[in-house]
Amino acid sequence: MNAYIFPGQGAQFVGMGLDLYEKSDLAKELFEQANEILGFKITDIMFEGTTEDLKQTKVTQPAVFLHSVILSKVIGNTFNPDMVAGHSLGELSALVANKTLSFEDGLKLVSRRALAMQKACELKPSTMAAVLGLDDTIVEQVCKEIEGVVVPANYNCPGQLVISGEVEAINAACEALKEKGARRALVLPVGGAFHSPLMEPAREDLAAAIEQTTFSKPICPVYQNVTTTAVVNPDDIKKNLMAQLTAPVKWTQSVENMVKDGALLFTEVGPGKVLQGLVKKIHRESEVASA
Repeated sequence: MNAYIFPGQGAQFVGMGLDLYEKSDLAKELFEQANEILGFKITDIMFEGTTEDLKQTKVTQPAVFLHSVILSKVIGNTFNPDMVAGHSLGELSALVANKTLSFEDGLKLVSRRALAMQKACELKPSTMAAVLGLDDTIVEQVCKEIEGVVVPANYNCPGQLVISGEVEAINAACEALKEKGARRALVLPVGGAFHSPLMEPAREDLAAAIEQTTFSKPICPVYQNVTTTAVVNPDDIKKNLMAQLTAPVKWTQSVENMVKDGALLFTEVGPGKVLQGLVKKIHRESEVASA
């Protein structure tokens, strides 16, 4: 079975999407439509902007989404997913690819999500840290023992877990995790504590937008970050998407369930190859490819 996977924030690069724009009339049309929906020329920033320009949350999230979704549409008949999944932001790309959401609605939700997360980040100093070389259960236990808000945020692959929370709590957790034998506990250059309780204001804002958006019956199941299992009911998909901003991204568990349900080939749709690397670390026998 063919699994298609969609990357999240961090996969962006200068010049992304330009080849699609130049080679495909459909891509050009969709990029121009995106400029209108967003109210600014995101194509200028994607194709010619600097790394700094691309780093702005209001740009990064729509840029990664557009690259992924437009690529999935351009490959046309060869895009035959039996299942889809996306890492964090990538879940919205996956939901357009499997026809749960329209292109326009998906982009509007991504834009709203980016702005809501940016606003939440400004409310309280917060950050994230990558923890390498420790069992998940040890990381979970240390987070519980630290004073302040610090929680597991991204279960990326065995031995790689990202934690999220208040700056002081993250620093304290990093020290404690090194003492427990972590190979590394490294604070990441991000603007806030994504996938933690500190994203509650953003979750409320996005939930209101999701509530007003049409979710259709998908052409194949999506393995959502929150549940890690195959979901096809539009109401369930909606509910899980609402919970996503304050809940951890359970990528390891999602990939394991996709393999268990018959996934043999994982094709990454969008910028970069990060997810292919994670899939190989989760399940060495799986085949991986770029779209």
